[in-house]
Amino acid sequence: MLFGRNNKNPVKIADKGVVEWKYATCGYCSTGCSIEVGLDQRGEPVSSRGVADADVNRGKLCIKGIYEHELFRKTSGRGNKPLMREHAWDEFKPVAWDTALDKTAEQIKRIQNDYGRDAFSIVSTGQIMTEEFYTLGKLARGVIGTNNYDGNTTLCMSSAVSGYKRSFGSDGPPGCYEDFEDTQCLLAFGSNLPEQHPIIYWRLHEARQKTKFPLIVVDPRVTMFAQQADMHLAISPGTDLVLLNALAHVILAEQLHDEEYISAHTEGYQEFNDLVAQYDPVTAAKICGIDEDTIRNVARLFAKADAAMSIWTMGINQSTHGSDGVVAINNLHLITGNIGKPGASSLSITGQCNAMGTREWSSCSGLPGYRSLENQQDRQDIAEFWGVDEEFFPQKRGMFMTDILPAIETGQVKGLWLIATNPMTSMANTARIRKTLEKLEFLVVQDAYEDVETNQYSHVYLPAAVWAEKEGCFTNTERRVNIIRNVCQPHGQSKTDLAIFNAMAERFEQGKKVVFPETPEGVFEEIRVLSKGRMLDYSGMSYDKIEQQRGIQWPCNEDSTPNGSQRLYTDGVFQHAGGKAKLLALPFIDNNERPDDNYPFWLNSGRVVEHFHTRTRTGKVANGNKFSPTAYMEMNPDAAAELNIEHGSYARLSSRRGDAIVMVQCTHRVAKNSVFIPFHFHECVNRLTLGLLDPHSRQPAYKQCAVQIEAIEDQVDAARKNVTARSY
Repeated sequence: MLFGRNNKNPVKIADKGVVEWKYATCGYCSTGCSIEVGLDQRGEPVSSRGVADADVNRGKLCIKGIYEHELFRKTSGRGNKPLMREHAWDEFKPVAWDTALDKTAEQIKRIQNDYGRDAFSIVSTGQIMTEEFYTLGKLARGVIGTNNYDGNTTLCMSSAVSGYKRSFGSDGPPGCYEDFEDTQCLLAFGSNLPEQHPIIYWRLHEARQKTKFPLIVVDPRVTMFAQQADMHLAISPGTDLVLLNALAHVILAEQLHDEEYISAHTEGYQEFNDLVAQYDPVTAAKICGIDEDTIRNVARLFAKADAAMSIWTMGINQSTHGSDGVVAINNLHLITGNIGKPGASSLSITGQCNAMGTREWSSCSGLPGYRSLENQQDRQDIAEFWGVDEEFFPQKRGMFMTDILPAIETGQVKGLWLIATNPMTSMANTARIRKTLEKLEFLVVQDAYEDVETNQYSHVYLPAAVWAEKEGCFTNTERRVNIIRNVCQPHGQSKTDLAIFNAMAERFEQGKKVVFPETPEGVFEEIRVLSKGRMLDYSGMSYDKIEQQRGIQWPCNEDSTPNGSQRLYTDGVFQHAGGKAKLLALPFIDNNERPDDNYPFWLNSGRVVEHFHTRTRTGKVANGNKFSPTAYMEMNPDAAAELNIEHGSYARLSSRRGDAIVMVQCTHRVAKNSVFIPFHFHECVNRLTLGLLDPHSRQPAYKQCAVQIEAIEDQVDAARKNVTARSY
């Protein structure tokens, strides 16, 4: 018998004194978990829990969701009052809201009068409510009138959007999480679900335990997801298109394709067939690093399955030709008829909590409800609905976020309004971004956190509420619209983003002609009207119905789909003219920065489960931050030994753009010529990244660039070199 065996010490769950639970939707990733925040007698958030009868998460939360209530307990860095200064080097001074808003409106008008309407730009986020996106779009397009207006989802989802549009004629993920339970084969590209989207991974894992479908993970790194796979294809970075074309080659050459579906529902087959004929497995293997037999076996597994599914995240999107990668995935599904039926879907796993909401209703890429600026009827319809002159709208989309920042360098853009986005950490080649922001005549930062790094360069700071301090909707990866009920009041003098946008509209003559509903529900009613009869139909939804059903997937109308629709394209009709999807021939263009004698290592980046984006929020939550408090690098032990670098020591990485100091974690998860660094840390990985833009989506290539590595003597030496490298 073991000593002390009879001394029982049961686990005790602390009573946090919850007297009320408030329903909401998690404000981190795009999974869209239903969550309840517990309030004590003082009305303070003290606990978080998953909602058991919600289909998405079925009572479960990841570590970020479990501690989410701590965001509302006056975490450090929260903005309390509006701030102003004349120059970025001056000290901020607190001012009244009217003063800050008047100053901002005055500067917008001055810049537009002096340099033209498009000299002032607006960049939003994927983290505000759908109702706020819609209102900001109305303000930007219908009142301020700038065409240089975009969202930071360009950094993470633009390639998926572009790929869906090119293949199917419209954005919108065609499948759902339930497809995991019906699929017979799953291909995952550049996706590490256990750390990126743990609850989606749990759904997939449970389904796989029941049906035993084969899981094939394509990733250069041995991720947690790859470790669970039946097959891990350790692909050469940036060569996904070669592999995908080779898979299509095998399927067509061995006549495993669905000829009937191709004939009835697609166009462009002959050109596509001619192109993929050049990508035989022998030739492809030499480029992508996957042996020819594996390519053939994977192609057969996918094509012979009665239902096959593909998922991807940033490993595809954040590449030099990410949009082509998405189209190539869609091609596989179209030639095998794996679209629009249970278990068969090309499902993009989006990043931010409301990345879909911004795609649908922000008007960044066009007009609300997937309407196009290039379409005269669309411009006319929205002009009439908003009460503005049709001629006020441009006839084509303006700059993407990734083009706006270079336009500041060239003097085309003089003023910028940033809303809950942090380019000083999130953009590639951040040393260049620092110099870019310094050139602005006027910068306004609207964010819940005053200490966000980009605020170093602003002239006006507007403190905004975080998600549970307001009310509205998010749309998740599977097009499920879910609601956030107001949990607590905004911190200090901060305001909801909706209130800020409405107040700004009042300061423009054009804004006095346009109706801006004061409540989120009033805005939602406009969305319902504008969506009716369209692909993303919201007309059958209401706030109460959404909460009752724990989220509703669009399209949802009162007649044919009153409870929402799980899948798109079930009838084989697509959004291109003529109703057919497009099979697109895509040659591989190799313009990656590759390792060489001077920079011999591939650098890859990604996320860890305990952090979200630039750690603006998760870096303030102790129970999350303690697991990864500092920047680190995964490095192969053999490569480290050759450079005399020890596990737990520091190393300096350099690229052609900058440098970074990191702690070394030796692991065989990365190849000898590769390293991996989480992207969440300021002044780290994005000082190194290339950021070459995809020609279709304008999304930066964060995933492939070349670096050199040197050992650092000790932590003091690391700190000294870090400071020296950042002296300007």
